[in-house]
Amino acid sequence: MAAKRVHGDYPSSTDLSTVKRHKDLDFPEDTTTALEDDGAAAINLLSLLLQCAEYVATDHLREASILLSEISETCSPFGSSPERVVAYFAQALQARVISTYLSGACSCSQLSESPIPSQKIFAALQTFNSLSPLIKFSHFTANQAIFQALDGEDSVHIIDLDVMQGLQWPGLFHILASRPRKLRSIRITGFGPSSDVLASTGRRLADFAASLSLPFEFRPIVGKIGNVTDPSRLGRRPGEAVVVHWMQHRLYDVTGNGIDALEIVRRLRPNLITMVEQELSYDDGGGGCFLGRFVEALHYYSALFDALGDGLGEESGERFTVEQIVLATEIRNIVGGKRRGVMRWKEELSRVGFRPVSLRGNPATQAGLLLGMLPWNGYTLVEENGTLRLGWKDLSLLTASAWQSQPSD
Repeated sequence: MAAKRVHGDYPSSTDLSTVKRHKDLDFPEDTTTALEDDGAAAINLLSLLLQCAEYVATDHLREASILLSEISETCSPFGSSPERVVAYFAQALQARVISTYLSGACSCSQLSESPIPSQKIFAALQTFNSLSPLIKFSHFTANQAIFQALDGEDSVHIIDLDVMQGLQWPGLFHILASRPRKLRSIRITGFGPSSDVLASTGRRLADFAASLSLPFEFRPIVGKIGNVTDPSRLGRRPGEAVVVHWMQHRLYDVTGNGIDALEIVRRLRPNLITMVEQELSYDDGGGGCFLGRFVEALHYYSALFDALGDGLGEESGERFTVEQIVLATEIRNIVGGKRRGVMRWKEELSRVGFRPVSLRGNPATQAGLLLGMLPWNGYTLVEENGTLRLGWKDLSLLTASAWQSQPSD
């Protein structure tokens, strides 16, 4: 089925044709970035960065270090959008080079070894939510799909694989409380890396549910779904509709062992799975090509930096906070990553018996209305094969999808 645009119509502003000729790198023709908008200086920075990435990919670390020194002298995380994105990618390459020098292997590479996220990261995500529609789109679209799936249900159990501060769920509480048929119970089992954050999240959600007279329970689980050995630990009750939710990011490892996580979800047989995924490869591009993964990530984050810069000036402290704490952390994890055996969730869900649930109709309509109400231009919303894709000037950034278990024979 062809993609259907449901909001926005913005032409691509650049084709990177000048830089594309550098070492015959394969840039997608329909990708939009800001990296040519500032002229020759931006193109030169990009060329140096790509050459450096090629040196890193071929283990020419001395040559990479020389180029990184040159880049650090000519770009700044406080400059234009192209300068900022190049600066952070250069920092990530530098971390990879240093780690390789020290250990002979990229010890910083495993996303699962990232430190426990701090309150600083969660605060930065709240700031990001105020500056961009990405998180709002993720929450709103998933909530609409969940609301539809729970029609006729009066006992609900949501399993959030990375609940963080629970910002998504008050919106769902509101629309569930407005139904004619009142809920007998609503429970959230929230996974997360910090017991303190989970405790405060549970208190906030309980207070909000009480304000709507919703019977609510919160169960925190410190850890990852892939480390759960027995799905009975999640406490499914008879007659309870179960929803599993995951909003993907690259800040830290959420699921643990992917095969084990998938098996636990399969055995739960949830009524619905909602998932919001970043439009990025999980590993070295299938052929072990670090350079291909690097180029893809550069396009992706160039669009994010461009989008933030479109609404905020170079002096914005909020913009710098989001870029430094959220986006730069993800860039470091991607550029440093050598993760093996990482799953492509949509393919694996289909393989183990889940079927896609279309987000056409009300979820797509409501998402389009949401985007139209927000004060940002340049974002696009496309419906494709029952999924919803949010993009920046035709470069897809997030894909929302929903899944159901196949009926038992």
